[in-house]
Amino acid sequence: MATLNCISSMATKRLLEEAAADFRAQTGISVALESVGGVVAAKRVSDGEPFDVVILAQDALDALAAAGKIEPSTMTAIALSQVAVAVADAAPAHALDRADDLRALMSSAPRIGYSTGPSGVALISLIREWGMYDALQPKLVQAPSGVPVARLIADGTVQLGLQQRSELLGMPGIRILGDMPPGAEINTVFSGAVRMGAAAPNEAAGFLAYLASDRTTALKTKIGMTPLQPR
Repeated sequence: MATLNCISSMATKRLLEEAAADFRAQTGISVALESVGGVVAAKRVSDGEPFDVVILAQDALDALAAAGKIEPSTMTAIALSQVAVAVADAAPAHALDRADDLRALMSSAPRIGYSTGPSGVALISLIREWGMYDALQPKLVQAPSGVPVARLIADGTVQLGLQQRSELLGMPGIRILGDMPPGAEINTVFSGAVRMGAAAPNEAAGFLAYLASDRTTALKTKIGMTPLQPR
C-alpha cells in the first residue's frame, strides 16, 4: 500500500492526525503528515517538495493552483475554522457579545498575540478597518511561524491572544473567551488538493474525499471546526 506524504498548516494538525489513523484503518493507506506554519507550507510546495496532499487555507491553495503547483480539479473544501479569543487561565472572563467588547478588551490588554497565518492577516486588516492600528501596533506580538499563540498566552508574553479555535482548544494555561463577536468574525476555509505530479494521485484524491466525508463530521466538531461540503 502507498504512503501518502501530506503537508498542512498548523490549524488542521489535530484533525489530520486523528483522521489519518482512521483512514489507515479503513484503507490500509498510511499518511505521513507534516504540519508547519501556513506560509512555510505554501513555500515548500511552491519550491517543489514532493508531497502528495496539500491542505491549507483556501486562498493559499488558490495561489498554488494559479502557479501550477496543485491539480485544481482535486481541490476539496474540508472545514471552516473560526478565530477565537483567549486569555491566561487565571485571568478574569470577559463578555464578547459585541464588537465593542472586543475593541475594549484589545485596548486594555498590555500585549496582544496573533498568528502568521490567514487569521493574523485578517486580524490586522480588521484592526485597520476599525482605525485602531496606530494605537494597537506597539503591543501586537506575532507568534513565530509554527508557534501557537496559546503558548505566548500561557508563558505571559501576551495577555490576549487571537487564533483559530482549533489551535487554542485543549492548550494548557489558557481560557478561551469565545469566538470573535458578531460583526468581527474571522472565518477561514481550509481545503486540500493533490500536488501536481504527486507519486500517488489516486490515493491522495481518496484521502481528500475521506476528509470531506460524513465520517469526519464528529471529529471536526470535536476539535472546534465546522464541516463543509466538497467545493
